[in-house]
Amino acid sequence: MSKVKIALLGMGNVGCGVLKVLSMNKKQITQRSGYEIEVGKVLVKNKDKDRNIEIDKEIITTNFDDILNDEDVKIIVELMGGIDPAREYIIKSMKKGKHIVTANKMLIATYGEELFEEAKKNKVMFYYEASVSGGIPIIEGLSESLTANKIERIIGIINGTTNYILSKMSTEELEYDKVLRESKKMGFTESDPKLDVSGYDAAYKLAILSRLAFETKVDINSIYREGIESIKQIDIDYAKEFGYIIKLLAVAKEEVEGVLELRVHPAMIPINHPLANVNGCYNGIFIRGNAVGDLIFYGHATGEMPTSSAVVSDIITILRRKLDFCKQYGIKMDTKKVKPIEDTQCGYYIRITVEDIPGVLARIATVFGKNKVSLLSVIQKPRRKGERFVSLVFFTHNTLDSSLKQALNKIKNLRNVNMIESIIRLETFK
Repeated sequence: MSKVKIALLGMGNVGCGVLKVLSMNKKQITQRSGYEIEVGKVLVKNKDKDRNIEIDKEIITTNFDDILNDEDVKIIVELMGGIDPAREYIIKSMKKGKHIVTANKMLIATYGEELFEEAKKNKVMFYYEASVSGGIPIIEGLSESLTANKIERIIGIINGTTNYILSKMSTEELEYDKVLRESKKMGFTESDPKLDVSGYDAAYKLAILSRLAFETKVDINSIYREGIESIKQIDIDYAKEFGYIIKLLAVAKEEVEGVLELRVHPAMIPINHPLANVNGCYNGIFIRGNAVGDLIFYGHATGEMPTSSAVVSDIITILRRKLDFCKQYGIKMDTKKVKPIEDTQCGYYIRITVEDIPGVLARIATVFGKNKVSLLSVIQKPRRKGERFVSLVFFTHNTLDSSLKQALNKIKNLRNVNMIESIIRLETFK
């Protein structure tokens, strides 16, 4: 049996998970890859840190050159995260003829085209299944299994932290701030919570999926992004009353040839749709292909083991190809136009607080009508004891984003209107 040496850049949760998977499934991995895998080097910042895993201290290094200049190391597994020095290390490794496996969504979404080109130029393989939704094989699905299709849309719950928060708010009737604190204590949240709750993490993943699905270069800055920070318990309650549940969605559509919609934002989805039942730290991805129809990819997407499963699978894929460069990069990427958010259409939920006096609702409805916003339904609850304002809740038919904004800019200045409290998009999957 041939042996192959790999090196890990980083020994955090996922790095430890990779070692666990390689150890506990050693027999199966050896049989399926055709190689006995040896971890030859591990790059860390602090050699003396307690990592709660048994590892030979002789293979730990703080010097990247120890790995770069080791000709026996054939595969580099980058698990550091972030842009630098990960980008520098990957490019240097490619130039040395080393194949790359990474879980780095930020790097691929931001500098993916450069890295794919560098891999092609140096005739090395570059795999990144773990960069989106952990153990769910969505990259493989789009790049291999669904290549007979024209992908029409992807709608996904692809951030475990925000899904955990919204699920807890919905099932336990807790406010956002309390659940966020809890998720931090449990280690579900990135070191900078904004990466999760403001939608950045989901946007990075959407860029990667859109590149594969629509065969186009994607500028991360072209993706419209909203987070979940403004979601209130009252909005979750109204959603339930009307048969919806709130999720942070990543949406990519090509309804007009060569023109994409790319957006990340909270949305109300029908409570009977399969994605409505994706709860906690799980991810779910809805894909519509013109041949296969509608598909759902579902699974546990956070934590060391699901992500490590995807990382090790990529290592096995490289080994099955006998460490020989293959035509992994043959697709020519277009640069498709991304539709400005103002030109997109969908239904909306709008909650406005007003003084409880006659005529306010009529004035608001008139403004909506004059700005081509068609109302689907309206609800007003009685004023609670001690409160000055009441909530008016509107659901609209499909409406142009720019038309809604024009209407709301006028409504907020109407007499007796207190505040536009909440605006949440509706996604019906039609």
